[in-house]
Formats: sequence, C-alpha cells, structure tokens
Amino acid sequence: MASRPLYIVIAVAGIAAASAGAWWSQHRPARAIEGIPPGASPAAASVGGASAAGRPPVVEVARVEVMRLSDDAQAVGSLRSRQSVMLRPEVSGRVTRINFRDGERVRRGQLLVQLDDQLPQAQVQQSRAELSIARANHKRNQDLAGQGFISQRQVDESAANLQVAEAKLALAEATAARLKIVAPFDGITGIRNVSVGDYLKDGADIVNLEDLDALFVDFRLPERFQGKLKPGQSAAVQIDALPGRRWNAVVQAIDPLVDANGRSIGIRGCIDNRQLQLRPGMFARVTAVFGERERALVVPEEAVVPQGNRQFVYRLADGPDQDSKAAQRVEIKIGLRRPGRVEITEGLRAGDLVVTAGQQRIQRDGMPVRVMDVGRAATAQPAGSAPVAPADPAVAGASAPRSAVTTEANGDSAAPRRPAAPAREAVAGPNPCSVATAGAPTAGPRAAR
Repeated sequence: MASRPLYIVIAVAGIAAASAGAWWSQHRPARAIEGIPPGASPAAASVGGASAAGRPPVVEVARVEVMRLSDDAQAVGSLRSRQSVMLRPEVSGRVTRINFRDGERVRRGQLLVQLDDQLPQAQVQQSRAELSIARANHKRNQDLAGQGFISQRQVDESAANLQVAEAKLALAEATAARLKIVAPFDGITGIRNVSVGDYLKDGADIVNLEDLDALFVDFRLPERFQGKLKPGQSAAVQIDALPGRRWNAVVQAIDPLVDANGRSIGIRGCIDNRQLQLRPGMFARVTAVFGERERALVVPEEAVVPQGNRQFVYRLADGPDQDSKAAQRVEIKIGLRRPGRVEITEGLRAGDLVVTAGQQRIQRDGMPVRVMDVGRAATAQPAGSAPVAPADPAVAGASAPRSAVTTEANGDSAAPRRPAAPAREAVAGPNPCSVATAGAPTAGPRAAR
C-alpha cells in the first residue's frame, strides 16, 4: 500500500516528460531541422531544401521550342466510290451478248449486255412502215386540199394518223432500247453474275460498276468541331491495309444534321484515286486539319503549373553566379495540346528556359536554383531555326507532339522527322477532287471494246 503513491508519481512524471518531448518536436527551430549550425548567418540557409552548405536546389529544365503545329482532330471512316451502281434489267429477257470483261474499264453509253430483242426489233420495223404510209397519205391530202378536191377535215385526220404512227415508232424503239444494258458513267466493272443464254427477270443483278477515279471518305466528328468545319478543308487519310502511305482528302460536304445518338457530324471528303491504289470499303484513319501554325511555341506539359483558372511556368534568368539561375514565375496562356507538349500563346519567347521538375522547391520569385547538366541544357539554338531541338536530357526524352513536324530521339539528341509523304497521285486528266497536281496529263486507260 505504501508503494502505490510512488507509482502514481512515476506515472505523472512520465506523462509530463512525453508531453514536453512532443511540444519540443513540434516547435523546434528550423535551423535544427535543416541541419544548419546555430552560428551560421541567415543568408547561408537557402529556403525550400537547400543543402547545409547553402547551395541552391537543383531543378530540371527545358527550352521553349518553335515548331509547326496543326489544329486537327482524328476520326475513323470508310471509303466509298464516287459513283456506284448495280446494273439490273428493267424487263425480262434472255442474254444474247456480253460486251465486257470482269474488272475492265468501260465508258459512259457503252453497251455491256444485250438481251434478246428480235420481237421488239420487228415491231420497230412495222412502226417505221406505218409511219412511212401515214406520212405519204398526209402529203397527198395536203396537195388535194390545195386543189379543192377534198375537205380540210380529211387533212386533219391524216395529220392525226401521222402523229399516231410517230408515237408507235417511238414506243417500239423505247421497248427495244430497254433490252440493251449500257454503262451510265465511266467506271470499272466488277465480277458479272450472268452468262450468255441466262434468262433474267427484271431487277436481277448483272454486274456492279464503280467509278474509282475519285473516292469518298465518310467519317464523323464530335459536334464541338462544327464551328471549325467548312468545305474545302484538307484531311490526311491513312489506310491500315497500306501502311506508311498518306492521301490528301478535300472536305466536300458537311451533313447539316447532328446525330442525336452520338452528337456527331457526318463529313464527306474526296480523295484523288486515279492511280487506283484504294478500293471502296477500306477502313480509313482520318486526320481533319482545321488550321496550321508555322511557328508555334511549345513546352513540355510538366512545365505548366496550374493554379485555379490560371497557368504559370517558372522561367530561368541569369543568376547571381555562373552556376545558378534565378527562377521567375510567369503567367502564360496555353493553346493547343499534344501528347507531352503544350502550346504557349502568351508569356514566353522562343529559347527561354523553363523548369520541368522541381517546382515545389522554389518558394519565392527570383529564388536562385541550379540547373541539372546546365552545360547542355543552356546550349543556344541558332537563330531562325525551327523546330528548336532541346539539348537537355530531360527534354530529349519527352514525347513528341502530334503535329506536322515531330521529333524522334536518336541517342542524346532529337532530329526533326516529318510524317510519311503523301502518295503520288496519277496525272491522267483533271483532278476529280480539285487538288492541284504536278506533271503533264497522260492518256487514260483505253475503253473496253
């Protein structure tokens, strides 16, 4: 019982010691945390993580680049023939002649399939004979009426009979013409489904005819792009079946109706296909180009520090000595975004150095910092060159923007690389999509006989 008060005193002393230790850990001087000797001057301690020796914090930087950017949007679509038709007979009949070969180019008005027309041709001959008699009778009645031998009524009846004979002949010729299947436009035939001797009913499939000199690419874009779309814009088309090639398409039509299900807009572009390298039905990847900026300023996206609705970067200026720089916070306006890159429209100039890593160590404007591998990062780019290739290792590893000019890492440097060149277009006649092509026109394929 006598030891119980002793236990209470020991417990109270332990609680007091623990409370004092907690208070001291929360209120100890900043010098002790940073490891700065008590006798050191305040200027020796750099704010925000400076070493015990007072050296400024290390940051990674990148240089503001100048490159050509495209304001574009990507979509997928399908290729379609400019004109496509499945030839079918209007009347029933037996096939007596086929005047084309599968996959052959034909001309408009060329006879492709002839059905048995013996009976209609006989009716045409009969109608021509009746027309000849009616014309002679009417001429004779006109002469007799002039001499006063017959009345005017007989002349009128002969004129009506002449008109009836002309109508019968026109009807017989139209009936015979329906047994001739001709090409409605210039194109290439498909694989026929009939042979000589087949009896075809009206509406039976004979062969498809495709106009491949120009192909339509149909694709859809979200409704937010409606203000940027207009006929005459260009679009780059890539085909998965033909990798490494690009074709230029011209926007010809924009659907005025927005699809209520997907909130998208239908767009149709035209591709010059006189080389016949593309086929209808192919899957296409389309990049619609709304505009291009020849000298756009871009920085890595990690250099941008958002604060509310405002965007900032830390730009480096000359520091107090050769080994350090002064970090200045600059408000910017951003434009286009690309994977890994952001366009800067206001606040920076070409060649400026911006901080890409270590912004959290900069606690005040104008604070001195050290640049990682400053000898390479600060290498000057020749004036007037575009794009400006970064020399800093952190910049060289950044992903390239999806633009008209991209960069491809090659060792420690980045060399400009342009996309695959558009496919060379044929020059047989005028361009069906109104796209200027170089070279003298050459004779087109000869029509099938």
